[in-house]
Amino acid sequence: MMLLTKDAILSADDLARAEVDVEAEWGGTVLVRELTGTERDDYEYSLMQVYSRGKQTSIKPNFANAKARLAVKAIINEDGSRVFTDADAKILGDKSASALNKIVDEIQRLSGMTQKDLEELEKNSVAGPSDGSISV
Repeated sequence: MMLLTKDAILSADDLARAEVDVEAEWGGTVLVRELTGTERDDYEYSLMQVYSRGKQTSIKPNFANAKARLAVKAIINEDGSRVFTDADAKILGDKSASALNKIVDEIQRLSGMTQKDLEELEKNSVAGPSDGSISV
């Protein structure tokens, strides 16, 4: 087994891609890719909403428009650039739920995201005291 160097790791083309057939909904296919580690962390963080009142902090699930918020991060052009910005999630969320489901299922598969991961995030969304001043 070959031990990888820093340069080998950083230069690896390691983001899997796949085409998703949305012919019935949008008249063609879209290209999606696996999320980067940072994108996945950002997305998972966006699924939690932190509230603070004095020393009491609570974290609640935030699944509003979650599918579109994920899709905008991973729908790409042939050159690998993103088609949408994060700000486009609202307008994409107004499109076909069927198409978004297909796209999100493939992004999750490519990114190794499971239902168990989402359940863990929701389970960890509990109220508790905190000394921090995190607020929404």
